[in-house]
Amino acid sequence: MESISYNKLLIVDDTLKQIYQAIQDLIQWNAPFRSANELQTSAEGMKTLAADCMLIEAIGEGIKKIDKHTNGMLFAARPDIPWKLIMGMRNHIAHGYFDINADLVYDVITNDLPPLSTPSRTSKRISSTSFHQKNNGVAHEP
Repeated sequence: MESISYNKLLIVDDTLKQIYQAIQDLIQWNAPFRSANELQTSAEGMKTLAADCMLIEAIGEGIKKIDKHTNGMLFAARPDIPWKLIMGMRNHIAHGYFDINADLVYDVITNDLPPLSTPSRTSKRISSTSFHQKNNGVAHEP
């Protein structure tokens, strides 16, 4: 397995922190709503749904970025998370325009995002795997 540079690990760690914050925001923003229908039947709900879609896009884009910087080690570090489905949802929201399924978005936020909210554990797995492979566990700064 390839080693990852220290700078790329910093980027990965920062991106994971941003993803974590986005997940926390999504959970908080949607707490007042009990269903996707409630999102769709009020002006505030529609604003929340639009913001939800933006953050889900950002999460998917962040995952793509991490996957690129880790040479695919992201998927191996957390095989319990459906990474490709997350990126696929990002693509659908980004390119589906007005074909957004509010029920699916709400379900993802309330049921599927919590496993992504542990960035430090994922980051530690990625960094320890890459550096232990080639650097005997010692991270060398550039």
